[in-house]
Amino acid sequence: MNNDFLTEYRQAAEIHRQVRQYAQKELIKPGATLTDIAEGIEDGVRHLTGHMGLEEGDSLVAGMGFPTGLNINHCAAHYSPNAGNKVVLQHGDVMKVDFGVHINGRIVDSAFTVAFDPVFDPLLTAVKEATNTGIKEAGIDVRMSDIGAAIQETMESYELELNGTSYPIKAIRNLNGHTIGQYEIHGGVNGKSVPIVKGGDQTKMEEGETYAIETFGSTGKGYVRDDMETSHYAKVPNAPSVPLRLSSAKNLYSLINKNFGTLPFCRRYLDRLGQEKYLLGLNNLVSSGLVDAYPPLCDVKGSYTAQFEHVSLIPATVAATISIFSCH
Repeated sequence: MNNDFLTEYRQAAEIHRQVRQYAQKELIKPGATLTDIAEGIEDGVRHLTGHMGLEEGDSLVAGMGFPTGLNINHCAAHYSPNAGNKVVLQHGDVMKVDFGVHINGRIVDSAFTVAFDPVFDPLLTAVKEATNTGIKEAGIDVRMSDIGAAIQETMESYELELNGTSYPIKAIRNLNGHTIGQYEIHGGVNGKSVPIVKGGDQTKMEEGETYAIETFGSTGKGYVRDDMETSHYAKVPNAPSVPLRLSSAKNLYSLINKNFGTLPFCRRYLDRLGQEKYLLGLNNLVSSGLVDAYPPLCDVKGSYTAQFEHVSLIPATVAATISIFSCH
């Protein structure tokens, strides 16, 4: 790992830490709208990186690594408010806050969960401890299956009591951690997944890799499905050349390339750049295989989910400590 790589990661981690503290203290309160919370986090990141992202290509230098996810209760991931969203955070909500900061494409991907009612403390503790277990287990030549088994054992030793009923906390089996590549939140060339349940994956972690160690717990089925309106999108890396007949799709694809590259973006980011009536073109890019859509991922309604996540850099020597920098 060269010095530039480490310097960029340290800068991104410090900005993430400062914005996270600001969000927890000033933004995330019952009665706040999800739009205000998301925009407050994103503007904070842009100000601290010094790149507001309004000029062509500026967002690729530094800024948001991916859109702010504000996932409430049974929704576990990939929910960000679109224009006109009027959802207000309630005192009884459990909200996962997941956002990324990048410097030169080096993405710090870190998430936490907020609950105002202490009844949810066991759920948050279970998932936080499971993530910490994953971080402790990670290292050179460690098998993914061993990490997943340790995470699941930690998380599922907890239960949550709500209104006189005990709910076992289940690891969400179809969500997982992942490698991070430069400008690619999921993986890079040899992308790997870090399971959060036991299984047969004998793949090993290797020196020089960057991982998002994240775990998700649920009082529901422990399985998520696509639900609700999509906000998150990302250009497909190395997508084949496809003839686009819609001029709106061609123009939008050019804008995505110049402003986001392979970094994920959301509809609000297009609004911010002055784009209007772009949904037809955007859907055409998705159906053409040039852009991926990432709809919200939700467990059953009525359940509660939690998430904690940090970045780990697999070090150059086995004796070195996994680096999480400022993400705690």
